[in-house]
Amino acid sequence: MLQVRRVAGKYIGSPYPVAMRFGIFYEHQLPRPWEPDSEHRLLKDALEQIELADRLGFDYVWEVEHHFLEEYSHSSAPEVFLGAVSQRTKRIRLGHGIVQLPLNFNHTARIAERIATLDLVSDGRVDFGTGEASSEAELGGFLVDRQTKRAQWEEALDAVTRMLVEEPFAGYDGEYLKMPPRNVVPKPLQKPHPPLWVACSRRETIHMAAAHGLGALSFSFVEPPAAKEFVDDYYATLCSDECVAAGFAVNPHVAVTSPFMCHEDESTAIERGLDGGHFFGYSLGHYYVYGQHRPGLTNLWEEFQERRSELGFDRDIAAQEGVELAARLMEQALGSLRGAIGTPEQIRRFLRGYQAAGVDQVMFVSQSGRNRHEHICESMELFAREVMPEFAEGREEREQAKRDRLAPAIEAALKRRAPARVAPDYTIPAAGTA
Repeated sequence: MLQVRRVAGKYIGSPYPVAMRFGIFYEHQLPRPWEPDSEHRLLKDALEQIELADRLGFDYVWEVEHHFLEEYSHSSAPEVFLGAVSQRTKRIRLGHGIVQLPLNFNHTARIAERIATLDLVSDGRVDFGTGEASSEAELGGFLVDRQTKRAQWEEALDAVTRMLVEEPFAGYDGEYLKMPPRNVVPKPLQKPHPPLWVACSRRETIHMAAAHGLGALSFSFVEPPAAKEFVDDYYATLCSDECVAAGFAVNPHVAVTSPFMCHEDESTAIERGLDGGHFFGYSLGHYYVYGQHRPGLTNLWEEFQERRSELGFDRDIAAQEGVELAARLMEQALGSLRGAIGTPEQIRRFLRGYQAAGVDQVMFVSQSGRNRHEHICESMELFAREVMPEFAEGREEREQAKRDRLAPAIEAALKRRAPARVAPDYTIPAAGTA
Protein backbone atom coordinates (compact mmCIF):
# COMPACT_ATOMS: atom_id res chain seq x y z
CA MET A 1 0.00 0.00 0.00
CA LEU A 2 1.40 3.38 -1.01
CA GLN A 3 1.80 5.94 1.74
CA VAL A 4 2.50 9.63 2.05
CA ARG A 5 5.59 10.30 4.10
CA ARG A 6 6.81 13.62 5.45
CA VAL A 7 10.37 14.53 4.44
CA ALA A 8 11.92 17.89 5.38
CA GLY A 9 8.49 19.30 6.10
CA LYS A 10 6.92 18.08 2.86
CA TYR A 11 4.69 15.16 1.95
CA ILE A 12 6.20 12.80 -0.61
CA GLY A 13 4.54 9.97 -2.51
CA SER A 14 1.05 9.02 -3.62
CA PRO A 15 -1.30 9.17 -0.62
CA TYR A 16 -3.54 6.25 -1.55
CA PRO A 17 -3.78 2.98 -3.48
CA VAL A 18 -4.63 4.35 -6.92
CA ALA A 19 -8.13 3.73 -8.27
CA MET A 20 -7.51 4.36 -11.95
CA ARG A 21 -10.32 5.56 -14.19
CA PHE A 22 -10.46 5.89 -17.97
CA GLY A 23 -11.62 8.68 -20.23
CA ILE A 24 -11.89 9.28 -23.96
CA PHE A 25 -10.54 12.55 -25.27
CA TYR A 26 -11.72 14.54 -28.30
CA GLU A 27 -10.10 17.27 -30.34
CA HIS A 28 -12.40 16.54 -33.30
CA GLN A 29 -9.48 16.16 -35.68
CA LEU A 30 -10.24 16.41 -39.39
CA PRO A 31 -7.26 16.06 -41.75
CA ARG A 32 -7.60 17.35 -45.30
CA PRO A 33 -8.96 16.82 -47.90
CA TRP A 34 -12.47 17.71 -46.72
CA GLU A 35 -15.73 16.68 -48.28
CA PRO A 36 -18.95 18.73 -47.94
CA ASP A 37 -20.26 16.49 -45.14
CA SER A 38 -16.93 15.80 -43.38
CA GLU A 39 -17.63 17.85 -40.26
CA HIS A 40 -21.17 16.49 -40.00
CA ARG A 41 -19.93 12.89 -40.12
CA LEU A 42 -17.10 13.70 -37.69
CA LEU A 43 -19.49 14.90 -34.99
CA LYS A 44 -22.07 12.16 -35.54
CA ASP A 45 -19.38 9.47 -35.34
CA ALA A 46 -18.05 11.00 -32.12
CA LEU A 47 -21.53 10.94 -30.59
CA GLU A 48 -21.87 7.24 -31.46
CA GLN A 49 -18.46 6.49 -29.95
CA ILE A 50 -19.38 8.25 -26.72
CA GLU A 51 -22.71 6.45 -26.48
CA LEU A 52 -20.77 3.20 -26.79
CA ALA A 53 -18.21 4.30 -24.20
CA ASP A 54 -21.05 5.07 -21.79
CA ARG A 55 -22.48 1.57 -22.20
CA LEU A 56 -19.05 -0.05 -21.86
CA GLY A 57 -18.25 1.65 -18.55
CA PHE A 58 -15.73 4.32 -19.50
CA ASP A 59 -15.75 7.00 -16.81
CA TYR A 60 -15.19 10.30 -18.64
CA VAL A 61 -15.47 11.99 -22.00
CA TRP A 62 -13.29 15.07 -22.41
CA GLU A 63 -13.99 17.72 -25.05
CA VAL A 64 -11.62 20.60 -25.83
CA GLU A 65 -12.29 24.23 -26.69
CA HIS A 66 -10.10 25.39 -29.56
CA HIS A 67 -10.54 27.99 -32.26
CA PHE A 68 -9.11 28.32 -35.77
CA LEU A 69 -6.87 25.23 -35.48
CA GLU A 70 -7.69 23.65 -38.85
CA GLU A 71 -7.31 19.86 -39.09
CA TYR A 72 -5.97 19.65 -35.51
CA SER A 73 -9.20 20.61 -33.72
CA HIS A 74 -12.67 21.42 -35.04
CA SER A 75 -14.07 21.68 -31.51
CA SER A 76 -14.93 25.35 -31.03
CA ALA A 77 -18.26 24.91 -29.19
CA PRO A 78 -17.78 22.10 -26.64
CA GLU A 79 -20.74 23.25 -24.57
CA VAL A 80 -23.04 22.54 -27.54
CA PHE A 81 -21.49 19.15 -28.26
CA LEU A 82 -21.54 18.09 -24.60
CA GLY A 83 -25.17 19.17 -24.38
CA ALA A 84 -25.93 16.65 -27.12
CA VAL A 85 -23.81 14.04 -25.31
CA SER A 86 -25.75 14.61 -22.08
CA GLN A 87 -28.97 13.44 -23.71
CA ARG A 88 -27.44 10.35 -25.30
CA THR A 89 -25.69 8.98 -22.21
CA LYS A 90 -26.57 7.98 -18.67
CA ARG A 91 -23.46 7.71 -16.49
CA ILE A 92 -20.27 8.89 -18.23
CA ARG A 93 -18.97 12.17 -16.83
CA LEU A 94 -18.83 15.17 -19.19
CA GLY A 95 -15.46 16.90 -19.06
CA HIS A 96 -14.87 20.38 -20.40
CA GLY A 97 -11.23 19.86 -21.15
CA ILE A 98 -10.97 22.86 -21.18
CA VAL A 99 -13.01 26.09 -21.16
CA GLN A 100 -10.82 29.06 -22.07
CA LEU A 101 -11.25 31.64 -19.30
CA PRO A 102 -9.66 34.91 -20.58
CA LEU A 103 -12.47 37.39 -21.14
CA ASN A 104 -12.18 37.84 -24.90
CA PHE A 105 -12.79 34.12 -25.34
CA ASN A 106 -15.73 33.83 -22.94
CA HIS A 107 -17.33 36.28 -20.54
CA THR A 108 -17.10 34.82 -17.05
CA ALA A 109 -20.83 35.03 -16.35
CA ARG A 110 -21.61 33.19 -19.58
CA ILE A 111 -19.24 30.40 -18.56
CA ALA A 112 -21.00 30.03 -15.20
CA GLU A 113 -24.41 29.94 -16.88
CA ARG A 114 -23.37 27.30 -19.39
CA ILE A 115 -21.59 25.08 -16.84
CA ALA A 116 -24.57 25.16 -14.48
CA THR A 117 -27.07 24.46 -17.25
CA LEU A 118 -25.07 21.51 -18.56
CA ASP A 119 -24.77 20.17 -15.02
CA LEU A 120 -28.55 20.34 -14.61
CA VAL A 121 -29.47 18.68 -17.91
CA SER A 122 -26.85 15.94 -17.35
CA ASP A 123 -28.04 15.17 -13.80
CA GLY A 124 -24.82 16.42 -12.23
CA ARG A 125 -22.17 14.83 -14.47
CA VAL A 126 -20.03 17.85 -15.39
CA ASP A 127 -16.30 18.25 -14.72
CA PHE A 128 -15.17 21.84 -15.24
CA GLY A 129 -11.71 22.06 -16.80
CA THR A 130 -10.18 25.51 -17.22
CA GLY A 131 -7.31 27.01 -19.17
CA GLU A 132 -5.89 30.11 -20.79
CA ALA A 133 -4.82 28.99 -24.32
CA SER A 134 -1.32 29.37 -25.74
CA SER A 135 -1.50 29.12 -29.54
CA GLU A 136 -1.01 32.36 -31.45
CA ALA A 137 -3.89 31.40 -33.75
CA GLU A 138 -6.29 31.60 -30.81
CA LEU A 139 -4.74 34.33 -28.67
CA GLY A 140 -4.19 36.58 -31.66
CA GLY A 141 -7.57 35.77 -33.16
CA PHE A 142 -9.38 36.91 -30.01
CA LEU A 143 -6.87 39.68 -29.19
CA VAL A 144 -5.92 38.12 -25.86
CA ASP A 145 -2.71 39.54 -24.43
CA ARG A 146 -0.21 36.72 -23.96
CA GLN A 147 1.47 38.60 -21.11
CA THR A 148 -1.72 38.84 -19.05
CA LYS A 149 -3.53 35.62 -19.93
CA ARG A 150 -2.45 33.82 -16.73
CA ALA A 151 -3.65 36.74 -14.60
CA GLN A 152 -6.93 36.76 -16.54
CA TRP A 153 -7.34 33.03 -15.91
CA GLU A 154 -6.75 33.41 -12.17
CA GLU A 155 -9.20 36.30 -11.89
CA ALA A 156 -11.88 34.56 -13.96
CA LEU A 157 -11.47 31.32 -11.98
CA ASP A 158 -12.04 33.16 -8.70
CA ALA A 159 -15.06 34.97 -10.13
CA VAL A 160 -16.70 32.01 -11.87
CA THR A 161 -16.59 29.82 -8.77
CA ARG A 162 -18.20 32.64 -6.81
CA MET A 163 -20.90 32.97 -9.47
CA LEU A 164 -21.67 29.26 -9.10
CA VAL A 165 -21.93 29.56 -5.29
CA GLU A 166 -22.89 33.07 -4.22
CA GLU A 167 -26.61 33.84 -4.26
CA PRO A 168 -26.67 36.54 -5.39
CA PHE A 169 -23.19 37.00 -6.84
CA ALA A 170 -21.70 39.94 -4.97
CA GLY A 171 -20.06 41.51 -8.04
CA TYR A 172 -16.43 41.85 -9.07
CA ASP A 173 -14.04 44.76 -9.36
CA GLY A 174 -10.91 43.14 -10.73
CA GLU A 175 -8.23 44.31 -13.12
CA TYR A 176 -9.87 42.50 -16.05
CA LEU A 177 -13.40 41.61 -14.93
CA LYS A 178 -15.72 44.31 -13.67
CA MET A 179 -19.30 43.31 -13.00
CA PRO A 180 -21.99 44.63 -10.64
CA PRO A 181 -23.90 42.33 -8.29
CA ARG A 182 -26.28 40.00 -10.10
CA ASN A 183 -27.83 36.67 -9.27
CA VAL A 184 -26.17 34.39 -11.83
CA VAL A 185 -28.69 31.65 -12.60
CA PRO A 186 -29.12 28.75 -12.82
CA LYS A 187 -26.96 27.17 -10.14
CA PRO A 188 -25.33 23.77 -10.75
CA LEU A 189 -26.77 20.52 -9.42
CA GLN A 190 -23.41 19.49 -7.91
CA LYS A 191 -22.63 21.41 -4.73
CA PRO A 192 -20.79 23.60 -4.23
CA HIS A 193 -19.90 23.34 -7.93
CA PRO A 194 -18.62 20.73 -10.43
CA PRO A 195 -15.06 19.41 -9.89
CA LEU A 196 -12.44 21.89 -11.08
CA TRP A 197 -9.45 21.05 -13.30
CA VAL A 198 -6.79 22.99 -15.17
CA ALA A 199 -4.92 22.18 -18.38
CA CYS A 200 -1.24 21.37 -17.76
CA SER A 201 1.43 21.07 -20.43
CA ARG A 202 4.49 21.46 -18.20
CA ARG A 203 5.55 20.34 -14.75
CA GLU A 204 5.28 23.93 -13.48
CA THR A 205 1.57 24.07 -14.33
CA ILE A 206 0.98 20.74 -12.57
CA HIS A 207 2.58 22.28 -9.48
CA MET A 208 0.33 25.32 -9.95
CA ALA A 209 -2.73 23.03 -10.18
CA ALA A 210 -1.88 21.54 -6.80
CA ALA A 211 -1.26 24.98 -5.29
CA HIS A 212 -4.82 25.91 -6.32
CA GLY A 213 -6.43 22.63 -5.25
CA LEU A 214 -7.33 21.79 -8.86
CA GLY A 215 -7.23 18.52 -10.75
CA ALA A 216 -4.32 18.41 -13.22
CA LEU A 217 -5.19 17.59 -16.84
CA SER A 218 -1.79 16.77 -18.30
CA PHE A 219 -1.91 17.05 -22.09
CA SER A 220 1.75 16.21 -22.64
CA PHE A 221 2.75 12.62 -23.35
CA VAL A 222 4.95 11.39 -20.52
CA GLU A 223 6.43 8.10 -19.39
CA PRO A 224 5.27 6.59 -16.06
CA PRO A 225 8.62 7.40 -14.33
CA ALA A 226 8.28 11.07 -15.34
CA ALA A 227 4.63 10.98 -14.29
CA LYS A 228 5.66 9.74 -10.85
CA GLU A 229 7.91 12.77 -10.39
CA PHE A 230 5.17 15.28 -11.03
CA VAL A 231 2.55 13.24 -9.13
CA ASP A 232 4.83 13.25 -6.08
CA ASP A 233 5.27 17.00 -6.37
CA TYR A 234 1.52 17.47 -6.92
CA TYR A 235 0.60 15.78 -3.62
CA ALA A 236 3.51 17.33 -1.73
CA THR A 237 2.18 20.73 -2.78
CA LEU A 238 -1.47 19.86 -2.16
CA CYS A 239 -0.64 18.75 1.38
CA SER A 240 1.45 21.83 2.18
CA ASP A 241 0.65 25.38 3.29
CA GLU A 242 1.19 26.47 -0.33
CA CYS A 243 -2.20 25.05 -1.34
CA VAL A 244 -4.96 27.66 -1.29
CA ALA A 245 -8.18 26.37 -2.83
CA ALA A 246 -9.20 28.33 -5.93
CA GLY A 247 -12.78 27.08 -5.65
CA PHE A 248 -15.05 26.02 -2.84
CA ALA A 249 -14.05 22.35 -3.16
CA VAL A 250 -10.68 20.67 -3.81
CA ASN A 251 -10.30 18.16 -6.64
CA PRO A 252 -7.15 16.10 -5.89
CA HIS A 253 -6.64 14.16 -9.12
CA VAL A 254 -4.04 13.81 -11.88
CA ALA A 255 -4.94 12.72 -15.42
CA VAL A 256 -2.67 12.02 -18.40
CA THR A 257 -3.34 11.56 -22.11
CA SER A 258 -2.22 8.71 -24.34
CA PRO A 259 -2.76 7.61 -27.94
CA PHE A 260 -4.90 4.48 -27.93
CA MET A 261 -5.82 1.57 -30.19
CA CYS A 262 -6.42 -1.91 -28.84
CA HIS A 263 -6.44 -5.12 -30.91
CA GLU A 264 -5.60 -8.77 -30.22
CA ASP A 265 -2.99 -8.59 -32.98
CA GLU A 266 -0.24 -6.04 -32.32
CA SER A 267 0.49 -5.32 -35.97
CA THR A 268 -3.20 -4.59 -36.58
CA ALA A 269 -3.33 -2.21 -33.62
CA ILE A 270 -0.30 -0.39 -35.00
CA GLU A 271 -1.74 -0.24 -38.52
CA ARG A 272 -5.04 1.13 -37.23
CA GLY A 273 -3.79 3.61 -34.65
CA LEU A 274 -0.17 4.68 -35.09
CA ASP A 275 -0.55 7.24 -37.88
CA GLY A 276 -3.45 8.87 -36.03
CA GLY A 277 -1.43 9.10 -32.83
CA HIS A 278 1.52 10.53 -34.72
CA PHE A 279 -0.65 13.08 -36.53
CA PHE A 280 -2.04 14.19 -33.17
CA GLY A 281 1.47 14.88 -31.90
CA TYR A 282 2.66 16.44 -35.17
CA SER A 283 -0.30 18.81 -35.53
CA LEU A 284 0.00 19.79 -31.87
CA GLY A 285 3.60 20.79 -32.54
CA HIS A 286 2.57 22.62 -35.72
CA TYR A 287 0.33 25.05 -33.85
CA TYR A 288 2.31 25.33 -30.63
CA VAL A 289 6.00 24.83 -31.48
CA TYR A 290 7.35 24.83 -35.03
CA GLY A 291 4.58 25.54 -37.55
CA GLN A 292 4.01 28.39 -39.99
CA HIS A 293 0.28 28.33 -40.74
CA ARG A 294 -1.56 29.95 -43.64
CA PRO A 295 -5.30 29.86 -42.79
CA GLY A 296 -7.33 28.02 -45.35
CA LEU A 297 -4.25 27.05 -47.37
CA THR A 298 -1.84 24.98 -45.26
CA ASN A 299 -2.42 21.24 -45.78
CA LEU A 300 -1.34 19.83 -42.45
CA TRP A 301 -1.90 16.19 -43.39
CA GLU A 302 0.39 16.50 -46.43
CA GLU A 303 3.07 18.25 -44.38
CA PHE A 304 2.81 15.49 -41.78
CA GLN A 305 3.45 12.83 -44.43
CA GLU A 306 6.50 14.69 -45.70
CA ARG A 307 8.10 15.78 -42.41
CA ARG A 308 7.02 13.31 -39.74
CA SER A 309 10.32 11.47 -39.37
CA GLU A 310 12.51 14.57 -39.12
CA LEU A 311 10.29 15.92 -36.33
CA GLY A 312 10.33 12.77 -34.22
CA PHE A 313 7.36 10.78 -35.55
CA ASP A 314 9.22 7.98 -37.26
CA ARG A 315 6.81 5.19 -38.16
CA ASP A 316 9.48 2.51 -38.47
CA ILE A 317 10.77 3.07 -34.94
CA ALA A 318 7.36 3.14 -33.27
CA ALA A 319 5.97 0.24 -35.31
CA GLN A 320 8.43 -2.28 -33.90
CA GLU A 321 6.49 -5.23 -32.55
CA GLY A 322 6.97 -7.07 -29.29
CA VAL A 323 8.35 -4.18 -27.25
CA GLU A 324 6.98 -2.63 -24.07
CA LEU A 325 4.60 0.21 -24.82
CA ALA A 326 5.83 3.67 -23.97
CA ALA A 327 4.83 7.26 -24.53
CA ARG A 328 8.03 7.61 -26.56
CA LEU A 329 10.18 4.80 -27.94
CA MET A 330 13.76 6.00 -28.16
CA GLU A 331 16.38 4.95 -30.69
CA GLN A 332 19.46 6.95 -31.60
CA ALA A 333 17.99 10.07 -29.93
CA LEU A 334 14.86 9.91 -32.08
CA GLY A 335 11.47 9.46 -30.47
CA SER A 336 8.23 8.14 -31.89
CA LEU A 337 4.92 8.38 -30.13
CA ARG A 338 3.24 5.05 -29.46
CA GLY A 339 1.33 5.22 -26.19
CA ALA A 340 -1.39 2.63 -25.58
CA ILE A 341 -1.41 1.22 -29.10
CA GLY A 342 -1.09 -2.54 -28.89
CA THR A 343 -2.61 -5.71 -27.53
CA PRO A 344 -4.72 -5.90 -24.35
CA GLU A 345 -1.80 -7.39 -22.43
CA GLN A 346 0.63 -4.71 -23.62
CA ILE A 347 -1.81 -1.94 -22.70
CA ARG A 348 -2.49 -3.57 -19.32
CA ARG A 349 1.22 -3.49 -18.45
CA PHE A 350 1.54 0.07 -19.74
CA LEU A 351 -1.34 1.26 -17.53
CA ARG A 352 0.05 -0.50 -14.46
CA GLY A 353 3.05 1.80 -14.76
CA TYR A 354 0.82 4.87 -14.53
CA GLN A 355 -1.11 3.32 -11.68
CA ALA A 356 2.11 2.70 -9.75
CA ALA A 357 3.11 6.32 -10.43
CA GLY A 358 -0.09 7.57 -8.78
CA VAL A 359 -1.98 8.70 -11.90
CA ASP A 360 -5.75 8.71 -11.32
CA GLN A 361 -6.98 8.74 -14.90
CA VAL A 362 -5.75 8.01 -18.40
CA MET A 363 -7.51 9.93 -21.18
CA PHE A 364 -7.34 7.91 -24.39
CA VAL A 365 -6.93 9.67 -27.74
CA SER A 366 -8.39 7.51 -30.51
CA GLN A 367 -10.20 10.08 -32.66
CA SER A 368 -7.07 11.40 -34.31
CA GLY A 369 -5.70 11.64 -37.80
CA ARG A 370 -7.60 9.36 -40.12
CA ASN A 371 -8.38 6.66 -37.57
CA ARG A 372 -11.59 4.94 -38.64
CA HIS A 373 -14.82 5.09 -36.66
CA GLU A 374 -15.39 1.32 -36.70
CA HIS A 375 -11.83 0.63 -35.51
CA ILE A 376 -12.23 3.07 -32.62
CA CYS A 377 -15.42 1.32 -31.54
CA GLU A 378 -13.86 -2.16 -31.80
CA SER A 379 -10.86 -0.99 -29.79
CA MET A 380 -13.01 0.36 -26.95
CA GLU A 381 -15.06 -2.83 -26.83
CA LEU A 382 -11.98 -5.04 -26.58
CA PHE A 383 -10.37 -2.83 -23.94
CA ALA A 384 -13.54 -2.77 -21.83
CA ARG A 385 -13.80 -6.56 -22.00
CA GLU A 386 -10.18 -7.55 -21.50
CA VAL A 387 -8.44 -4.76 -19.55
CA MET A 388 -10.87 -2.55 -17.68
CA PRO A 389 -12.08 -5.14 -15.11
CA GLU A 390 -8.65 -5.40 -13.48
CA PHE A 391 -8.59 -1.68 -12.69
CA ALA A 392 -12.22 -1.51 -11.56
CA GLU A 393 -11.81 -4.11 -8.82
CA GLY A 394 -11.93 -2.53 -5.36
CA ARG A 395 -12.07 0.99 -6.82
CA GLU A 396 -14.61 2.44 -4.39
CA GLU A 397 -12.63 1.31 -1.35
CA ARG A 398 -9.41 2.79 -2.72
CA GLU A 399 -11.11 6.08 -3.55
CA GLN A 400 -12.57 6.28 -0.05
CA ALA A 401 -9.12 5.61 1.42
CA LYS A 402 -7.76 8.49 -0.62
CA ARG A 403 -10.50 10.87 0.54
CA ASP A 404 -9.88 9.93 4.16
CA ARG A 405 -6.12 10.47 3.96
CA LEU A 406 -6.37 13.79 2.18
CA ALA A 407 -9.26 15.17 4.24
CA PRO A 408 -7.10 17.19 6.71
CA ALA A 409 -5.07 18.78 3.89
CA ILE A 410 -8.21 19.60 1.90
CA GLU A 411 -9.89 21.15 4.92
CA ALA A 412 -6.83 23.33 5.52
CA ALA A 413 -6.68 24.43 1.86
CA LEU A 414 -10.35 25.43 1.92
CA LYS A 415 -9.85 27.47 5.09
CA ARG A 416 -7.19 29.51 3.28
CA ARG A 417 -9.65 30.43 0.52
CA ALA A 418 -11.60 33.68 0.97
CA PRO A 419 -15.19 32.65 1.73
CA ALA A 420 -18.32 33.27 -0.29
CA ARG A 421 -19.55 36.83 0.16
CA VAL A 422 -22.88 38.38 1.03
CA ALA A 423 -24.01 40.75 -1.72
CA PRO A 424 -24.85 44.32 -0.80
CA ASP A 425 -28.50 45.31 -0.92
CA TYR A 426 -29.17 46.56 -4.43
CA THR A 427 -32.06 47.26 -6.77
CA ILE A 428 -32.00 47.05 -10.55
CA PRO A 429 -34.33 49.61 -12.16
CA ALA A 430 -36.52 48.54 -15.06
CA ALA A 431 -35.52 49.84 -18.48
CA GLY A 432 -38.18 52.53 -18.46
CA THR A 433 -36.82 54.10 -15.27
CA ALA A 434 -33.10 53.48 -15.67
